[in-house]
Amino acid sequence: MKKNTFSQSQQQQQTQTLSLSPQQVLVARLLELTTIEVEDRVRGEVMDNPALEALEPEHLATDSIPADELNSADDYRSADDIPDYNGWDYRAGTTEVDIPVSDAQSFGDTLLEQLGELTLTPQQRIIGEYIIGSLDDDGLLHKPLLEIEDELLLYASIAPSQQDIEAVLKMIQSFEPAGIAARSLQECLLLQVEREEARRNLALHKRILTNFYDDFTKRRWDVLPSKLGVSEQECRDAIADIVRLNPRPGAALAESVGVNHQQIVPDFNIDVQGDEVTVSLNNHYLPTLRVSGEYEQMLAEQAKSDNPDHRAAALFLKQKIDAAKGFISAVKQREDTLMRTMTAIVDAQKPFFVGGGDEALLTPMILDDVAKKAGYDISTVSRVSNSKYAQLPWGIYPLKYFFSDGVATADGGERSVRELLRTIQELIDDEDKQAPLTDTELMEQLAARGFSLARRTVAKYREQLHIPVARLRRG
Repeated sequence: MKKNTFSQSQQQQQTQTLSLSPQQVLVARLLELTTIEVEDRVRGEVMDNPALEALEPEHLATDSIPADELNSADDYRSADDIPDYNGWDYRAGTTEVDIPVSDAQSFGDTLLEQLGELTLTPQQRIIGEYIIGSLDDDGLLHKPLLEIEDELLLYASIAPSQQDIEAVLKMIQSFEPAGIAARSLQECLLLQVEREEARRNLALHKRILTNFYDDFTKRRWDVLPSKLGVSEQECRDAIADIVRLNPRPGAALAESVGVNHQQIVPDFNIDVQGDEVTVSLNNHYLPTLRVSGEYEQMLAEQAKSDNPDHRAAALFLKQKIDAAKGFISAVKQREDTLMRTMTAIVDAQKPFFVGGGDEALLTPMILDDVAKKAGYDISTVSRVSNSKYAQLPWGIYPLKYFFSDGVATADGGERSVRELLRTIQELIDDEDKQAPLTDTELMEQLAARGFSLARRTVAKYREQLHIPVARLRRG
């Protein structure tokens, strides 16, 4: 007879958690700020901490410049924490120094206003504001919840679970317009269908989007009636409803609030002399910071005293001086990080800079390429690149302009997506409008120019340029 046995053992498991010091959090937050925002933050810190002194730059040390002129540049901060490096419109004039912003309230402000109408805990409000700030221009959320969880710990010093974040996301997805804050096109369409379901019977629409989404997106509509068990007319009516839905709810919201223009203040100055490219920070309005000598002397005197009141005063002075030193160090670290990252970008794209801004000279480059060159992680490079601009001799460029995925060439090499998009646009601009190029013909002409692409891939990039199919371009 087999004897029953019982054994018990202990296992030790080592886990690693992210723990950031207040100084690291300060550095990360400063790194995200634009030039104007850093200037405001520095001046605010000087006002709050008497142990921190600011020496104005020499060109600002007179009363000849009106205060309102110094503060004339408006703030600009992108809603995206992790930018869409493939979404930059290469056709936009790179010498433009104006950007569109809301005439009355921005796309984000409209959503924040709706968020403010909810009864939320302080943590939920922080999560909601962060999600809204992470939406792209189309109003979609491409950032994974795990990434948001990490960034909330990093930037906001809160540690919500993914379930907590998803709960707030669902609230935002109930905002107007329908489809906002979806994590995919499929979810965006489903949210709109579900919003309408209370008014109309849209069960068939949901089945198409949930169970047969691949057939729908690949336009295999002829197989859907039999799969769904409905008539062809019912299927056609449902598909007609779906294709009328808005795949870009954020864009519609931005259009509804109107736009005006606002000045960009570059974060970097790039000087090009022959083959030499020099990078400098545009911080000539930023004061030089130092710890107050008066405060340090007071601390030395109070620390010698045996009087309890004096010792308490010494503790207060030390806290202020330590905070001043920490802030000065964080500002310096921000400047060093910006310089190393921009220098890495220039090194990677040097032919573009010395070539006078010829877009064809840009090579495929992603965040990881710059991170390796600069010696940082990807998230650091992302924070530097987001909302930052560089002044070149021939115009102002957002840093994300220099990033692009690569596409294969016939000889096994790689060229930038931006060059491909420009080539597609040129081919269509020059086509015979009585016989516009089909995607197959575009594919053949691109192949003649060295791009090795499938017809479906050509169609994807054509759609990215918002160019309709050939039959709709005939005129």
